[in-house]
Amino acid sequence: MTSQELNTIIDRLGHAIHLHGDHIHVSDPMKLQEKIGLLAEISAIGPARQQGPARFLVRSAAQELGIFPSSIHELYLARGRGEIPPTFTVPAMNLRALSFHASRAVFRAASMLDAGALIFELARSEMGYTNQRPSEYATNVLAAAIAEGYRGPVFIQGDHFQVSAGRYAENPDSEVEAVKTLTAEAIEAGFYNIDIDTSTLVDLSKATISEQQALNSSLSAMLSDYIRRLEPAGVTISIGGEIGEVGGQNSTEEELRAYMDGYLEDLPESAEGLSKISIQTGTSHGGVVLPDGSIAEVSVDFDTLLRLSQVARKDYGMAGAVQHGASTLPEEAFGKFADCEACEVH
Repeated sequence: MTSQELNTIIDRLGHAIHLHGDHIHVSDPMKLQEKIGLLAEISAIGPARQQGPARFLVRSAAQELGIFPSSIHELYLARGRGEIPPTFTVPAMNLRALSFHASRAVFRAASMLDAGALIFELARSEMGYTNQRPSEYATNVLAAAIAEGYRGPVFIQGDHFQVSAGRYAENPDSEVEAVKTLTAEAIEAGFYNIDIDTSTLVDLSKATISEQQALNSSLSAMLSDYIRRLEPAGVTISIGGEIGEVGGQNSTEEELRAYMDGYLEDLPESAEGLSKISIQTGTSHGGVVLPDGSIAEVSVDFDTLLRLSQVARKDYGMAGAVQHGASTLPEEAFGKFADCEACEVH
């Protein structure tokens, strides 16, 4: 990054931002609010030499305005301790296209509702087929916050940082290293919420549930410890685990307990654990497409969601269970997630 590139971009912003040495000063917040879309555009599709400076300007300006990437860990643990009631469900939104504009719409809706507990997320697979790396995605979200006049913490999440069962079978060390590399990249970009997904390695052919969940538990614990070693000063990253692959069979209490007991046994004593756990209740990502092109109606097992949320909270101190695959559910289903004490819905 050169000062020439920075100054070239700053000039295009009408001097809403000034550069003082290494420090960015927002001299005209209203003008920046009007012009910030230009930085989002440069970050995504501008000349390669200007993308880094644009992202630096957005991150720096956001911080000066009181907009900062944050972890939802402490809120979730307070819920797990019973200090706040389990009467709300945090929406986690995967923005696969036009993420700057989509994020603006989210912030506008949040402002009307006076809401702050919401998550912007992107999965490992989505980074590939949408061509969005973590730094670009985080820049778009923070730029949207600036554009909409939002102030406060912004929760950006790595969703389904998933170990591929096929690639793991071929070369386990290489596949785990790929997830580690992505995790480090995401944390550097401001993803302070990470969902570990090694549920693809649950082996239902094993004789006992503990054996079925053993590899899932041990790898989750190892990746959790890795994440803790990368945390920025003053940040405790919110980490989620998963006990059943979305689209598979519904989760059970026995599976949750087997996974968590194994996870806690393998986690180093000094390491902070999970804040939530993802389960399967009958949904699938994108829904099930029928022969006529319509989407099959889904019957969500709300009883399981409630029971496992309570077990996660009361026995393991987590916020509760996470509901995945909700994008194709009917609107009337969403009020039930809070009733069933789900801590998060994707």
